[in-house]
Amino acid sequence: MSWVSGIAVYFIIWWICLFAVLPFGVKSAAELGEAVEPGNEQGAPVAPMMWRKIIATTLLACVIFALIWGQMSYKWIGFDDIPFLNRMPGH
Repeated sequence: MSWVSGIAVYFIIWWICLFAVLPFGVKSAAELGEAVEPGNEQGAPVAPMMWRKIIATTLLACVIFALIWGQMSYKWIGFDDIPFLNRMPGH
């Protein structure tokens, strides 16, 4: 994998991980029993802890990218290693 492809793959993985991590630990004003000011959404998070989520997303994306890079570089698992693919017609 070239470095440009690697950056593109990491970028995509990072964004997917961010959307997976965003809901963790979020409490809305309605859940905490706080008053919601007029014009604010009731489901908006009170303290979203974005720095923690960005760090967690970066670490998770690094692990997933390392696994994908390792699979592409070293071919740990091939199609012949997947049992149900060997029983498919035409194989």
